[in-house]
Amino acid sequence: MTLLTVDNITASYGATQALFGVSLSVDQGEVLALMGRNGMGKSTTVKTICKLLPVTSGMVCLSGQDLARVPSHKVARLGVGLVPEGRRCFASLSVIENLIAAARPGHWDEARVAELFPRLSERRDQSAASLSGGEQQMLAIGRALMTNPRLLILDEATEGLAPLVRQEIWAAVAKLKRETGMAILVVDKSLRELGQVADKAVILQRGEDVWSGAMAALNDDVTNQFLGV
Repeated sequence: MTLLTVDNITASYGATQALFGVSLSVDQGEVLALMGRNGMGKSTTVKTICKLLPVTSGMVCLSGQDLARVPSHKVARLGVGLVPEGRRCFASLSVIENLIAAARPGHWDEARVAELFPRLSERRDQSAASLSGGEQQMLAIGRALMTNPRLLILDEATEGLAPLVRQEIWAAVAKLKRETGMAILVVDKSLRELGQVADKAVILQRGEDVWSGAMAALNDDVTNQFLGV
């Protein structure tokens, strides 16, 4: 069943157009990789899905519901959990306060988040500001899970992290895919790791989707053309 449908959307920052017709879809239980070089519209696409940026034309639907007139906080209540680029934890709040600030009833609670990221349990009463970058990223993911989303969006969730921490994050994504029916949209540049968890991919270039298909079909010619330096 298709959970998220993005159909030929355009969007702008003031007078500057950023998206020129992006389409993608994510099915229940599926992992979609949204890829592209820096500045190609990946985070802008995420913002339009979450209604943090208005869609100029086209349509974003969640379980068939058009989100055109739905404000961002209600999109979250409908089941979209965002792990934003840069983590954006509440620095002055403790780990547990960050988690319960976003909590909604459902499968995911403090115990299950701690099972996924045991380090958060160890740091439970520390302020988010005192955590390492990797721990803050775990907290950002845990906070999104506490909303009990149907769709989890990870925007550059491993960027700038140490290799061992990156492995922990990717292991958590793989576990979420394996053990839950959650749909996941991942924005990342790590081809090898994405290849291990993603079912399909969409590549953006200058605000347009220029390639889409099964992750297994993403060959060297495509990656060199659209993802190479």
